[in-house]
Amino acid sequence: MTVSLGRYGVWRHASGLSPELAREIESLGFGTVWIGGSPPGDLQLAEDMLDATGSLVVATGIVNMWSTPADEVAPSYERVAGKHPDRFLLGVGVGHPEATSDYTRPYATVVEYLDRLDALDVPVQGRVLAALGPKVLDLARDRTAGAHPYLTTPEHTRSARERLGPGSLLAPEHKVVLDDDPVAARTLGRPAVEKPYLGLRNYTTNLRRLGWSDEDIADGGSDALIDALVAHGSAEQVAARLTEHLDAGADHVCAQVVTAGMRDPEPDLRRLASALGLR
Repeated sequence: MTVSLGRYGVWRHASGLSPELAREIESLGFGTVWIGGSPPGDLQLAEDMLDATGSLVVATGIVNMWSTPADEVAPSYERVAGKHPDRFLLGVGVGHPEATSDYTRPYATVVEYLDRLDALDVPVQGRVLAALGPKVLDLARDRTAGAHPYLTTPEHTRSARERLGPGSLLAPEHKVVLDDDPVAARTLGRPAVEKPYLGLRNYTTNLRRLGWSDEDIADGGSDALIDALVAHGSAEQVAARLTEHLDAGADHVCAQVVTAGMRDPEPDLRRLASALGLR
C-alpha cells in the first residue's frame, strides 16, 4: 500500500466530524480518521479534513454501494487522492439488507461495483472493502487493498487475518467507553450496539459465527457480548484491548469513542492517545 494508516485511528460518524476535530486528532498522534455513516460520494468532508491537516490519513468507513454509484464516487476519489497523494483511502461496502428494498444480490453487487471501479481507474491499492464473512473477505483480499471489518472482536481479527493472508490490509473498528464503572459503561455502550446492529442480519450472522448464542444477541445483548464489542475501563485498559487486534493480526485498529449525546470526544481521545503512547 502507498497509504500508511498508522497503528491506531479514530472512527466517527460524519455528522460528528469537522476539519477542526481532524486537526485535534492529528495533533494527538492518531494516524487516520475514518468517516462513518455512509458519507456521500462527493467526498467533500474528506477533502476538507485533508486540507486542514498535514499528514493525517482520511478513510471512508464506508461509502455505501447502494446509495452511491461507482460512477459518482470515482471522480471524487480522483480529485481527493490527486490533491492529497497517499493520504486518502476509499472504503466501500454493501451495507445491510434491512437498509434497502433492492438488497437481493449483495455478493454480485459488490463484484459489479468493484468491476466498475476498475473500469474507472480507481486503483486496487486505493480502496478497501467492508468485510465480515469468508466470501467477502476473499473479495477484499483479491480485489482491494484489504478489509475494514466493523463491530468485531480480536477473535474475528485473528480469523480474518488467516483468511486474508499476510499481504492484505486488515483495519477493524472497535467501540470504546472510557469509564471504570462497568455498569455505567454498559449503559452507554449497549445502545450503540443494540440499535441498529443487533437487528441487522449480516452482523448477527457474524456474531453467531464467532460463537455467540441467540441468547447473547437477544434483548440488547448480554453483558458478555457488550463487553466484547465495547471496550471499557481506564484508558490503559481500553488501550490494551485495542492492541489485542494488532496482536491478532490487524495492521491498524480504529477506535470509535462512544460518548453521551455525541459530546466532544477530544478529552477521551487525549487520554486514550496517552495510554497508547502516541503523545
